[in-house]
Amino acid sequence: MNGAQAVIRTLVGGGVDVCFANPGTSEMHFVAALDDVPEMRAVLTLFEGVATGAADGYARMTGRPAATLLHLGPGLGNGVANLHNAHRARTPLVNVVGDHALGHKRLDAPLESDIDAIAGAVSGWVRRSLTTASVGEDVADAVAAATRAPGSVATLVLPADVSWSEGAAVAPVRPRRPAPTVAAALVEQVAAVLGEKTVLFLGSDAVSADGLLAAAQVAAGTGARLLATRSPARMARGAGVPDVLKLPYAPPQAMAELEGVQHLILVGTPEPVAFFGYPDLPGRLTPPDCTVHVLSLPEEDGVAALRSLAEQVAPDAVPVVAGATRPELPSGALTPRSLAAVVGALLPERAIVVDEALTSGMHLPAATAGAPRHEWLTLTGGAIGQGMPVATGAAVACPDRPVVSLQADGSAMYTLQALWTQAREQLDVTTVICDNGSYAILEHELENVGARSGGERAGRLLDLGGPSLDFVALATGMGVPATRATTAEELAGQFRAALAEPGPHLIDAVLRSAG
Repeated sequence: MNGAQAVIRTLVGGGVDVCFANPGTSEMHFVAALDDVPEMRAVLTLFEGVATGAADGYARMTGRPAATLLHLGPGLGNGVANLHNAHRARTPLVNVVGDHALGHKRLDAPLESDIDAIAGAVSGWVRRSLTTASVGEDVADAVAAATRAPGSVATLVLPADVSWSEGAAVAPVRPRRPAPTVAAALVEQVAAVLGEKTVLFLGSDAVSADGLLAAAQVAAGTGARLLATRSPARMARGAGVPDVLKLPYAPPQAMAELEGVQHLILVGTPEPVAFFGYPDLPGRLTPPDCTVHVLSLPEEDGVAALRSLAEQVAPDAVPVVAGATRPELPSGALTPRSLAAVVGALLPERAIVVDEALTSGMHLPAATAGAPRHEWLTLTGGAIGQGMPVATGAAVACPDRPVVSLQADGSAMYTLQALWTQAREQLDVTTVICDNGSYAILEHELENVGARSGGERAGRLLDLGGPSLDFVALATGMGVPATRATTAEELAGQFRAALAEPGPHLIDAVLRSAG
């Protein structure tokens, strides 16, 4: 057995049976070994950022890693933005990065680079396999590192000669350990500070359906408020689930939401901070006189901690959940508000919503709160270009569930190649492009940082016109049926039709205003 065969068989034995790949010369023995291991599903992507984002989306929905297959340092570098997002999401993921044969590295070939340094910025575990005899154990260690609670990006650097040489063996992967539980004494300490000026700040497993119900029970019995982290990796939403506000993005609104809070209790998430530093604004969003408590760390069982807290302080309280309500289908101009109403009115049951709508998505939470039960995947690390790749991976993970990808136009162009993979794999993804013709979020930020000049040259760096992007042509050119909507009625008709037909579809929703 050669090294590549042992790598794939060890991955499959550890439950890693999907690989999103963009290979090159150093990975050809891995590619050839796929014919010997039919249990491994290989999905080709045309850009490494699609591969890494798709692996993230897959793992968010299954709870177990996918693999990526990347080519040397530049290939890994192309995938770094979405590996950053996966790292921030604490996603279990195994990167297999091919490298030059060991004897070739000293020649400083054109593609030679410091792969370990690149990987270290976005990985919780990095190792270079140095012998064919040990490669199976290296892979087993990578899977174990990726699946250690709460999840981590593990990167294995695989030299070409380690892959092609004989003498490898499959290694067993150790069973995944359950997340550690929170000490009873800590639950008692948190129980003592609950009250009307207390906020439970929720992330990780605390925004699952079970976590939200337990947190809402605590809130109902104590008067504490609930807030969720701005960008949870996976959040339950819809009728029958507590409708929990996410902390606003802009620091002034976030600080207003936390004003007067005396105790902030962190459940599976760090203390909230601003995305960026702004003139005359603090980076920490918590009030200066607020005491921060930690009920559970991201690697701990937050749901169990919340249930224990609920049993202690509110055993008979009934959690408040969202009722089954939908907005009326709108008519007239297509705006972010009417777009949200269309999505809320037509969103199917068990949908997976991947949200990278950015500034065009401000009305989506309210419009979808009472829709049938669904799950929401968000941009965890702030590196745009995540939406369509994550939707691709989620659709591979859950072929029986509809995936709705709500995508800003500017960030769509970062990883548009995801559409080709969706077409090739015939994935049930409906993409709605929020087409406002600009990097609208940066227009706001130009003013927020005090740099607004009003000049034409600055404006051209934020405007996506001249020429305008033709998303219908771009999508159909990659095999995805596409339509364009310019009114709310057109969007509703096209969205309903896309949801009813299997396979990928794209709707270019041309927004007339920012309201």
